[in-house]
Amino acid sequence: MIDLSVLPFFFTAIFFLAISPGPDLLLLSSYSSSKGFMAGTMVSIGVLLAGVVQTSLVAFGLGELMMAMPIIALGVKLVGAAYLTYIGIKMLIAWYKSVSHYEQNQGIQARAEGSSKAIKLSSLSLINKGLLNNLLNPKALLFFSLFLPQFTHEGPDLTTQILMLGLILSLFVFVINLAFSFAFSQLGRFLGKKLTLGQHINGVLGVIFIGLAVRLASSK
Repeated sequence: MIDLSVLPFFFTAIFFLAISPGPDLLLLSSYSSSKGFMAGTMVSIGVLLAGVVQTSLVAFGLGELMMAMPIIALGVKLVGAAYLTYIGIKMLIAWYKSVSHYEQNQGIQARAEGSSKAIKLSSLSLINKGLLNNLLNPKALLFFSLFLPQFTHEGPDLTTQILMLGLILSLFVFVINLAFSFAFSQLGRFLGKKLTLGQHINGVLGVIFIGLAVRLASSK
């Protein structure tokens, strides 16, 4: 069992972890503000699932393997950067087609239809984006590998301790992400009434994804 005396320090640490800016928060804020609370919730579920997967990998030693063999971490990083670039390019293409469609029709109805098509994404697609954005970032797995063991104690149940702490961390961050999703969705709704950005949503998200790819590829 985990040592209950360390939980206050653990929760304090993961609270500041959850609210610190990073790729997950950037992705979450983008989708919540542009597509609404439910979109942010689906992304949050993806991040939660990634946390569960990473906890399992750390508990069974993959994190230590990545630290011992940096080439594995490099491979994961490059795959992740390529995936984010692919998503970003797809969104930029969708944005370009939407804008072209509007310019050709020059009508409010056509613009509304183009915007509706541009922002329509399935729940599974959003979950996958949250999952892969986190899972394909080797720094996240390395963080789990270095962070979780600090709150364990020696014993035959070390794997169980890591699994429990990782699950607590993932669920705690999920709750914080839901709060962020709600806040950003309200902000997006307010700004949406002031600005007409519907047809440019995919363009903004495409640039953000490519920026995340560059950030991931260039990180050490």
